[in-house]
Amino acid sequence: MRLQSTRHQSPEVGFKEAIFRGLPPDNGLYLPVEIPTLSSSFWQYCDQLNFQEIATAMACGILQGSIPEKELRALIFKAMDFSAPAVKLHKDLYCLELFHGPSMAFKDFGARFMATTMSYFLEQSGEKLNILVATSGDTGGAVAQGFFGVPGISVTILYPKGKVSQVQELQLTTLGGNVKAIEVNGTFDDCQALVKQAFLDEELRSKYRLASANSINIARLIPQSFYYAYAYAQLKHLWKDLVISVPSGNFGNLTAGVMAMKMGMPVSYFVAATNVNKVVPNYLESGEFQPISPSIPTLSNAMDVGNPSNFPRLLALFNGDVEKMRAKIKGFSFTDEETKLGVKELYESYHYLACPHTSVAYLGLKKAMEMDGGEHAGVFLSTAHFGKFLPEMESILGFSPELPEALQISGKKEATEMDNTYAKFRAYLTQHLI
Repeated sequence: MRLQSTRHQSPEVGFKEAIFRGLPPDNGLYLPVEIPTLSSSFWQYCDQLNFQEIATAMACGILQGSIPEKELRALIFKAMDFSAPAVKLHKDLYCLELFHGPSMAFKDFGARFMATTMSYFLEQSGEKLNILVATSGDTGGAVAQGFFGVPGISVTILYPKGKVSQVQELQLTTLGGNVKAIEVNGTFDDCQALVKQAFLDEELRSKYRLASANSINIARLIPQSFYYAYAYAQLKHLWKDLVISVPSGNFGNLTAGVMAMKMGMPVSYFVAATNVNKVVPNYLESGEFQPISPSIPTLSNAMDVGNPSNFPRLLALFNGDVEKMRAKIKGFSFTDEETKLGVKELYESYHYLACPHTSVAYLGLKKAMEMDGGEHAGVFLSTAHFGKFLPEMESILGFSPELPEALQISGKKEATEMDNTYAKFRAYLTQHLI
């Protein structure tokens, strides 16, 4: 497998170098030089496979021998010992539940795959590694869980103070050990900018081995394509063209869906469903990419991203052509009030409890299918368990849903509060990196 930068100003690299480097030297993003199309027989018979088998087939196809097939299969079955069921709500309406992993968020797929593959390579070399990651919500908990206790790896997680839910904060600040948390006075974009600056700091990189666990890292992105194929496999029996609605903030999830499409997955189109941080829906309408700074705080906090870092990848997958993107992606945005109504509607109409992010995806799918006249089957992605947003759910629904045991977190919060200045972040890193 060879990867290139979206800016095309850096040399091509292999999978191992790409995942440990995180960002290319030209500050672009790594993307496969070639995304292989899986055989027609795979897509014809994929409904006879379970999730892990589909994931293995896709991983073998895209990694192209970067990890031997036997070892890769074992890594996938170890990392993804959970599934992604498509739950039927009504006739041709389905919800793809991506919260059945240990942190109860879709980020578990990417974080655990990344942890196992990095551990595989580190065991061979005996080297140490420092993971730097920014989170707007669920990434932090998934990375903390995925990398906790992994020998030779230190993890530093940055999150915006007061802008993640209480459960999300506890998931990333109570483990301790090799997982450290920094509470940044700023936005997610500020956190992400600090991480990117560290990766471009040649002096820092010369002393410490750094890698990212954000979706800027290709190892986080690739496994997210697996559950799109599994969604198709579960809904193949409907014999209808599929529309997939993705709650979108940093746009790694939607990018992974487009990668699955490039590998041959049949899909009519995707819906990029956002909150009022509607940078990509605006782009699809105007053809101009204009980041929002600072990002606007909303009820669907994990999607509060004013400058989506994965947009260059998404653009590259459509060869920079907005018309080609418009043919396969429709963008819609929703306010907090609309999001609340979506949560209510899902519960009152389908007896389904959904977090605010899932509500946004549902609203996007509903709007798209109303415009289509109901000729498609639709699936919207549920990216996190509603229990991670219990105060919001209580406020919207008027009662307190039962919290699952996995989210009943005890432990003392341990986090370092910090201004969003690189000098202070750099000083912290030089004291704590391994």
